[in-house]
Amino acid sequence: MGHKPRKEMIAETRAKLVAAARHAFGTVGYAEASMDDFTASAGLTRGALYHHFGDKKGLLQAVIAEIDAEMLARLKFVSVRADTLWQGFVDECTAYIEMALEPEIQRIVLRDGPAVLGDPSQWPSQNECIRSMSENLQKLKDEGTIVAVDPEAAARLVSGASLHAAQWIANSENPEATSKKAVKAFNVLLEGLLRQGRSTGRPQAPAEVDKSPA
Repeated sequence: MGHKPRKEMIAETRAKLVAAARHAFGTVGYAEASMDDFTASAGLTRGALYHHFGDKKGLLQAVIAEIDAEMLARLKFVSVRADTLWQGFVDECTAYIEMALEPEIQRIVLRDGPAVLGDPSQWPSQNECIRSMSENLQKLKDEGTIVAVDPEAAARLVSGASLHAAQWIANSENPEATSKKAVKAFNVLLEGLLRQGRSTGRPQAPAEVDKSPA
């Protein structure tokens, strides 16, 4: 049996480090996670961590990038299963806010991430989020569902509101209760984009928009 290609070995080492760090950051938190412990649990050394990620902060960025990609895939699924483009947009935004109730996302992405890496609205992943949301809002504008509004401006405001709501939930003493309040208020804000006479598609239950199947 020959040796594995170098590229494959590098990818495996990186994946092992990210998996070990993700488990540690998700259970004990970034500050308490010992680099020696989680590198040893992956059968690697601290030197490997420095070589591939520079430092612990670089590893946190890699862990968040992985979780972000998973969140994006889940949100796209939520969006495409809806009956209308508008309902998909509302469901996707709502699902993002409700993800703040998940322990791993809550701790790594919404609490430790901003504390260590700074304002999440400045993270590289936000550019893709704004671009995608702008495209959806442009389509909704073109089909006459929402009022005439600049898609990028609306996307930045909606994204900022959803991010702030998620962080509010993540840092709340009662995340479940805060989530319900945040989702209800957020859906009222989104309805302000609709042209007069347009239905939300879920009469009398804007707060339950993500609960019932599309």
